[in-house]
Amino acid sequence: MAKKSVQVYNFPHPMDNDTLIGHMGTVKNFMDAWNNRDKHPIHPVWMLTGPRGIGKATLAYKLSKMVYGNVGDFFIIDMSRNLDKDGKPKPDGKEISVHTVRNMINKMQLSSMSGAWRVILIDSLDELTVPASNAILKLLEEPPEKTLFFLVVHQLANVLPTVRSRARVEKMHPLTISELRELCVKFMPETDVSPEILRLANGSFGKIADMNRTGGDVIYDELIETLKDPSLKTSDLMYIAKKIAPSPEVYSILLDTVAYFGLAHLYPGVTKAIAEIVNLHLEPETGIFKILMDIKKCL
Repeated sequence: MAKKSVQVYNFPHPMDNDTLIGHMGTVKNFMDAWNNRDKHPIHPVWMLTGPRGIGKATLAYKLSKMVYGNVGDFFIIDMSRNLDKDGKPKPDGKEISVHTVRNMINKMQLSSMSGAWRVILIDSLDELTVPASNAILKLLEEPPEKTLFFLVVHQLANVLPTVRSRARVEKMHPLTISELRELCVKFMPETDVSPEILRLANGSFGKIADMNRTGGDVIYDELIETLKDPSLKTSDLMYIAKKIAPSPEVYSILLDTVAYFGLAHLYPGVTKAIAEIVNLHLEPETGIFKILMDIKKCL
């Protein structure tokens, strides 16, 4: 199969991204509450939940900047600001530590209010350790006056029930095909994004960006053609597994492959296997090869 060149784009961080496509329902819900806060106190905790890559963080930053208006205080908890037990940066971690949360709380308590609103943005709640989640919970039990929380959540099931019960949950939906196309035109103008890739994205522009950055769309096409080959060898599958292994962002093409061949009964097992590879830090090449072998056996 001929190699296809991969165009690399520098997508803006959600903090710097002024382009929000979709989610007007969530925007309206917040703006209605914000504009009427003098009549009805606004809920202090807003949980933005939905699949990865649909614009949750972009919306959270957009609303945050409007609320604090460069006058109040803005506190951010994310992986890039992660700290270890000694208070040193640890941006390459797998989870956001309790030390990061405590550091933010200390800064917030020392901040000058001057009557302005404060905003705390967490991206994402899924990445907090249990102690970090408990530290946030204590803060949410008695939210400081004139303070708003925006909590980005990828999997609502991962959130402690006690945290969820203290938030207003806004369920954000996957983007439509037309919304995905609009984002592609904006951020990937030189790339011909096929209808197949738009379908594979499942409403996530983040997935399209990852597929473009890692060449996942090319690997997916190669995987499908390889599995269709009647002379397929196990070495061919190991070759594909080695291509997929370095990029956890495109592991979902394994589920797309299951769907392509109509092997719905494999879906739960493959989903579990992918989660184990990522969360248990198993050898990815071996784990992915086993998944591909299971698919092959069913064809």
